[in-house]
Amino acid sequence: MQAMGESGAVGRRVVIVMPTYNERQNLEGMAARIRESTPDAHLLVVDDNSPDGTGDLADKLAEADSRVQVMHRTEKAGLGRAYVAGFTWALEAGYDLIVEMDADGSHRPEDLPRLLAAVQSADAVIGSRYVPGGTVVNWPKSREILSRGANVYNRLMLGVRIKDATGGFRVYRAETLRKIDLNSIDSAGYCFQIDMTLRVLQAGLVLTEVPITFVERELGASKMSNAVIAEAFTRVAQWGIGARLHGHSAASVRK
Repeated sequence: MQAMGESGAVGRRVVIVMPTYNERQNLEGMAARIRESTPDAHLLVVDDNSPDGTGDLADKLAEADSRVQVMHRTEKAGLGRAYVAGFTWALEAGYDLIVEMDADGSHRPEDLPRLLAAVQSADAVIGSRYVPGGTVVNWPKSREILSRGANVYNRLMLGVRIKDATGGFRVYRAETLRKIDLNSIDSAGYCFQIDMTLRVLQAGLVLTEVPITFVERELGASKMSNAVIAEAFTRVAQWGIGARLHGHSAASVRK
């Protein structure tokens, strides 16, 4: 593979793991923007049997571009499980840097080179909406309040200093993911991001935040639901209370 050049990931094999469910309207445009921002990165589309034909479109993109791969899953089993499947595939395929990124356009490919550059001095990087320089564009105020409130709740319950533990635009070093027991993760929804944040910190690794511009999707429907919110609220409470019963913060536990 060619060097990554301006992305900062010189000589490193990069793959973007992108779960999809009914993202046919967004996928082709995102793939084109990724190709422009990080020409040498590979893309793995993890499709959960989308009824709108997203998987078929992904196959066509793969036929036209050898840097695109597709993983077809038989059911909609949740964001976390899709990422774990994609991460496992990426590690087995020998990639050095593994990116997680939404297909709906909320994570701008144009921000990706800065995240790849930042991971050169960290074990993992979060593209953060809530550190200085981070912004949110066109999000309903109710969603922003929910998101900011969730992150405050995470910091209080878990003892983490990360400002955007729920952020899903990330880069992991392969060795970071190997130090985390991916097979033990059963967080299905957006709670997966919090789970991964904790696991990186609990392993004593360096997790840094880089400001990004988060843009509300223009096409398709959000996957957020009351069940997803409830899972995150309940699990964070369990992790936080469990750690406090043992006299420490959740982020300091060594597994």
